[in-house]
Amino acid sequence: MKKYLFVLIAGFTFSAAQSQEITDALRYSQDNLIGTARFRAMGGAFGALGGDLSSLNVNPAGSAVFINNQVTVTLSNNDIKNNSNYFGTTTTDNSNSFDLNQAGGVFVFKNQNPTSNWKKFSVGVNYENTNNFNNSLFSAGTNPNNSVDSYFLSFANGVPLNTLENSSYGSLNNGAQQAFLAYNAYIIDPVNNDSNNTAYNSNVPGSGNYYQENTISSQGYNGKLTFNAATSYKDKLYIGVNLNSHFTDFRKYSSFYEDNNAPLTSDYTISKLRFDNDLYTYGTGFSFQLGAIAKVTNEMRLGLAYESSTWYHLSDELSQKLVSVSSSSTGDDINDIADPRITNTYAPYKLQTPSKLTGSFAYVFGTTGLISIDYAIKDYSKTKFKPESDSYYNGLNNYMSNTLDNTGELRIGAEYKIEKLSLRAGYRFEQSPYKNKTTVGDLTGYSGGLGYNFGSTKVDLSYAYAKRDTQQGFFFQGLTDGATINTITNNVALTLLFEL
Repeated sequence: MKKYLFVLIAGFTFSAAQSQEITDALRYSQDNLIGTARFRAMGGAFGALGGDLSSLNVNPAGSAVFINNQVTVTLSNNDIKNNSNYFGTTTTDNSNSFDLNQAGGVFVFKNQNPTSNWKKFSVGVNYENTNNFNNSLFSAGTNPNNSVDSYFLSFANGVPLNTLENSSYGSLNNGAQQAFLAYNAYIIDPVNNDSNNTAYNSNVPGSGNYYQENTISSQGYNGKLTFNAATSYKDKLYIGVNLNSHFTDFRKYSSFYEDNNAPLTSDYTISKLRFDNDLYTYGTGFSFQLGAIAKVTNEMRLGLAYESSTWYHLSDELSQKLVSVSSSSTGDDINDIADPRITNTYAPYKLQTPSKLTGSFAYVFGTTGLISIDYAIKDYSKTKFKPESDSYYNGLNNYMSNTLDNTGELRIGAEYKIEKLSLRAGYRFEQSPYKNKTTVGDLTGYSGGLGYNFGSTKVDLSYAYAKRDTQQGFFFQGLTDGATINTITNNVALTLLFEL
């Protein structure tokens, strides 16, 4: 038995090998209910309304609806509860975060020419934390069939033994690195000692139950800075455009633990192991939006908006560590540690998220209240990693095209005013981006809130609830068993609005 302790010189290694997965693409493609408290309370259904800083995220024509200059700031508290079920064992994990979710302003310039049909022009600048990545998830249970050794074998088979014995971790691509870690942590052994051997066996016992734990902790954000311009024609037609600058900073730490209850023999076999991964993704992006709102009558309004793809330029950094414990009936436990202490810095890559088309309807009951409905269409199968000439990206793009689906999202909001007090409620339903509807399920959300008008200052408060079920494997290949996760999100937001 080989016993290696790998503690290489700490540092970075640059690699052109890819490690992206479909979950990485969806992380930056899916929308959340974010923004001002009024926007959240009404379910985000503002495509035909405008008059709110966060409405610009749905329809950029909304800034031309403003009558006066406004500045808003929103504070938000986000609580996520993840209920996990893995082979009948249930666990729960919670995360809570507080952030400055939105800040921006819109400035209205009225046309001083009374004969002109173009009544006003508006410009706006708005920042929103479009996705809060702070989350924690813990799953545990006993898998009666599969060990994580299948993950490592799926990468190792086909890799020459000579490569694993005579190469450094940092010189290998992502797939060969997984085989390298498993070989040097005694998880796998070659079928024979020929240097050209490409077949491997597992040192994890093939019988017995496998107790497994998967811990995932993530943090970071996906922010968007919007530059808006809009105009009004006869106060009947509003037209607007957004130029959006995106920036993301995401870190995910995952730790997978496994032990088995197989009877010990005189041969050393793997009894325990822990596999740690630390992923850091950062980058920038660009998108644009076009929109129009038509005031058909004094009460009825229609909206139409197009949001382009977001073109991201991203970079990944990944570090890994694998520790195993070998046991036998005749000796003490022995640790094998494969810890390169190297951070893989992969070549920058591009991600193109799907575009979105939103149609909207609103009916305003004078100064008493309103009801608003938005319906958006987004085709997740159009998500693409680039360059598409890369064989790995081409295969992943084809997989996403066959796996992901064209989806619809319904948002409904209502508001009722009692003098200076406003009461609000909202509903949101978003279809699963997966064709199978189970990997990521449909999302259902409810919201409510209130606001009070002090004159030049307004205060809004909202509460939003959302739930969604997911069922994703712990690993993309090999050990694809995973827990069923029920995620419940509770969000409270407070907005201060100042009219200038």
